[in-house]
Amino acid sequence: MGGTSPKDMYLILYNAACCGGWAYVLSLGLPSVLLTLASDPFNLPSALSEVYSAGDGMLAEVLYYVQTAALLEIVHAAVGFVRSPVVITALQVGSRIAALFAIAHSPASQVQFGAGLMILSWASVEVPRYLFYVSAIVTGDATKKTPYPLFWLRYSLFAVLYPTGITGELTVFLSAAKDSAFLNLYGEGYASLMYYFIMSFPVIYAPGALPMIFNMAGNRRSAFKKRFARPPPPPRGIVFPVSSTKNGKDVRSSTPVGKSILSAAIGAVDSTKASMVTKERNWRFGYVKHIIGMVESQCASADAALKVAQAGLDKAYDVFEFVNEDGSKVSMREAMSQPSAKKFHTGFIQGEAPKQKNILEVPYKDGKLSGQALKDQVKKWVDYGTIEPSAGDAILGCVDNPDWVDLSDRYFVLLGAGSAMGPFLVLMALGANVVAIDLDRPGIWKRLIDVARKSSGTITFPLSAEQSALKNDDELYGAAGCNLFTQTPQIRDWLLELYPGKSFTVGSYAYLDGALHVQVSLAMDAITRDLSEKRKGTSLVYLCTPTDLHLVPKEAHDAAEREYKDYSKRLYCIVMNLLSRGKCLRKNARKPVPGEGGDYYMINGVSVAQGPNYILAKRLQHWRAIVARSKGCHVSSNIAPATSTVSVVSNRTFAWAYEGMPYFRPYEIFAPDSSKAVMLAILLRDLNDPTSPANPATELNNPNQLFSYGGFHGGTWRCAYEVDSIGEASVLIYFGRVAAPYLGVAAAAGAAIAAKVLGYV
Repeated sequence: MGGTSPKDMYLILYNAACCGGWAYVLSLGLPSVLLTLASDPFNLPSALSEVYSAGDGMLAEVLYYVQTAALLEIVHAAVGFVRSPVVITALQVGSRIAALFAIAHSPASQVQFGAGLMILSWASVEVPRYLFYVSAIVTGDATKKTPYPLFWLRYSLFAVLYPTGITGELTVFLSAAKDSAFLNLYGEGYASLMYYFIMSFPVIYAPGALPMIFNMAGNRRSAFKKRFARPPPPPRGIVFPVSSTKNGKDVRSSTPVGKSILSAAIGAVDSTKASMVTKERNWRFGYVKHIIGMVESQCASADAALKVAQAGLDKAYDVFEFVNEDGSKVSMREAMSQPSAKKFHTGFIQGEAPKQKNILEVPYKDGKLSGQALKDQVKKWVDYGTIEPSAGDAILGCVDNPDWVDLSDRYFVLLGAGSAMGPFLVLMALGANVVAIDLDRPGIWKRLIDVARKSSGTITFPLSAEQSALKNDDELYGAAGCNLFTQTPQIRDWLLELYPGKSFTVGSYAYLDGALHVQVSLAMDAITRDLSEKRKGTSLVYLCTPTDLHLVPKEAHDAAEREYKDYSKRLYCIVMNLLSRGKCLRKNARKPVPGEGGDYYMINGVSVAQGPNYILAKRLQHWRAIVARSKGCHVSSNIAPATSTVSVVSNRTFAWAYEGMPYFRPYEIFAPDSSKAVMLAILLRDLNDPTSPANPATELNNPNQLFSYGGFHGGTWRCAYEVDSIGEASVLIYFGRVAAPYLGVAAAAGAAIAAKVLGYV
């Protein structure tokens, strides 16, 4: 405990005190029920109705204080003491406080069975919950080091106690609504107001209860999966360097690496900003301002932008390690400086379907758009502001130039061929030649090869054995694939020698969570770097995220200004901004940054929740894109829209936010198939139109303007507010829409009651 921080010490004391308070409530309430049942075993409702008065009123008093103390949990989330969403925490605690207020001022609600059901359910959940938090802080690992019985209780009791607790709360609200003592608490003139106030909670509970239970069920699955995950294998391939040791084991933290890379990048042009990065103490939540500062420094000149990018890449190759099979390790730079001793064999499958017509089709909602229908929809997106005009022009170019869609003689290398946002399916449907790089897992290759066979294209892939020696498909699937982490030099060598004389378009599509995303991005970078510099005719492709920091056209900036003038006057937006003390609904349009070539306009789409590793991984791609382009390589790097991929919507908070985001014009959330089709269209324009910014011969005032064109951002650039500041507001909008029918019924019932009371009917 000697090394415990003041924050952790406070949280230990807070959680321990709350645990003690709820344990006391349970120690008074449970014996009261058991004592009554001992004399009358079949009268549980009567036993529960006496819980609130247990201990001669002591239970009620302790309940009041310990549940009110939960308001501090909202503060903890707001100031970053805990990683909980502020709005969700406020809703959960707020509903409890409302129930506490009702039972404290309604004698009728205190003596009905639901009061005891609510109190015992609360206490039975909270005692292990707070004890779990104490254990998690003390052990430093909530997932694996907390005692298993406590872990099980924390993630299992909700299945019974949430329904019983909600049932109890509903009975308290309904009893209070019929209790004249509660309704006249502030005088008879406020009785109607008190009635509608307390009845609003059952209306809200109707749509909100099940999502909350399902969310806990999802959390349970995730927690148990992590708890019983296999221990990580020994370090192999690309790894973070050892930053410290703990309990005799090496710790490879991503934080010092991320700081050192960003500091080196910024330090190439601004030593003061570099020093600020090094001194940043709250890297997890404080990294965004340094990313902004870096991009602002890059705006000074084209030379500054390239210096930052090259310095960041150089540092990454120096600091990351590559662990060989024998356990020896070298720097990433050294690992990629020489050919691999091992070689892949080559697998090849020719599709069996006839060649399709050269028609671009975009799946959208319940149909497929092509020709004039696609043109009409593109115009709607552009007019609404969901996409940039340059993105619209690119898609229209594919419609008007069907030869662009003839991919029979084009070769696409997909690093992460099975990625959710990769264009594999679209390319195969158009008859392209795909060189697929993905993990050596039979299930992946069965899916990819089956798709290829049913297409008019071809698929080429690395094999661990000669294809002719493989007896059947199962052996083929088992021998296919590779590992970007551990076989990086070997993959690079195979691609350098594959199909001599053919031009490769190399796309970096692999994605992993957390720190692994940085590692896989560096692996892809090592491969694309050497291919772009050593293989003639290579072009690079990157799929940019809207949740990043980009230079944008002045027209997008001006549109965001106009939207802000509109939305900032709306009552809902004003209230959300005030209640969050400016954290929610932050203005999107930023002041222009002066630099060589004029003013530059910037949109900060970074989502703090995604973490510094995510932004570092994407920054490595940005840096390689502009460095490779400066050396004469064709680079297509366009912004894709927010997309409802499985990995995103599996997080219920993100899924709820996605449902509410279209309230903020001009947002639209796209399905994966739609996103992949439109992004391929923009890529094909980049490959075929010599005036495209992807062409290094096209002049740009600043290299980072490469990302300003072809933006199919889904509304991020032109929205009134920064994307990271609309999440909570969007979730509330979603739940408001879900609750709307119930609120309508309640309003109609209230109007009928009022008409009756006033004598109109």
